[in-house]
Amino acid sequence: MTSDVKDRSGRGLPPKAERRALGKAAAEKRRRQRRNKQIRDRVLQILAPIAVVAVIVGAVWLFGGGGDEPESTASQPGSPSWMSSSFDQQLATKPAAVTPPTEAFAELKVTTLIQGTGAAVTSGQSVTVNYVGISRTTGEEFDSSWSRDQPFTFVIGSGGVIQGWSQGLLGVAVGSRVELDIPSELAYGDQGRVPGDLIFIVDVLSAS
Repeated sequence: MTSDVKDRSGRGLPPKAERRALGKAAAEKRRRQRRNKQIRDRVLQILAPIAVVAVIVGAVWLFGGGGDEPESTASQPGSPSWMSSSFDQQLATKPAAVTPPTEAFAELKVTTLIQGTGAAVTSGQSVTVNYVGISRTTGEEFDSSWSRDQPFTFVIGSGGVIQGWSQGLLGVAVGSRVELDIPSELAYGDQGRVPGDLIFIVDVLSAS
């Protein structure tokens, strides 16, 4: 009397050849899974740096203005660092000497020598300028930011500069060069640091 060999589940075990075939199939499946995992890992290794670069570029684009094209402030090659590309190129060089008039200044006079295209200066702003100061009485230059190769920054309307500047530079567009003819009472006075009427040639470089 014979009985079929049973596995623990109560089902008959498959023949030996069939078990070998099933074992090979299972082994092949595991090999395919390992190979697919290796391929996925390799693809991730290649794509990860690209994804990082894409994130950085996206952040720069987003926080840098979303692709808008702001007004260029880059200087021309060979120009001073403060020289904007929107400025007249004459502002890159010191203005020519002026010949003061013999008549005293009766009032403050503002003459535009180069018209800028920027926003107008308003009270309370931090203003950066280049300038040349000339005594009307002697005709001599007594001060200049050009001699120091360093623009001058001040807050307009705060009392840090003479009244001739505080009044005369209001409303001047950034990028302009103006001549300020300043009577003594709006400068240092007749007994001040530089007595008498003064002439300033001022380049307005920025205001914010």
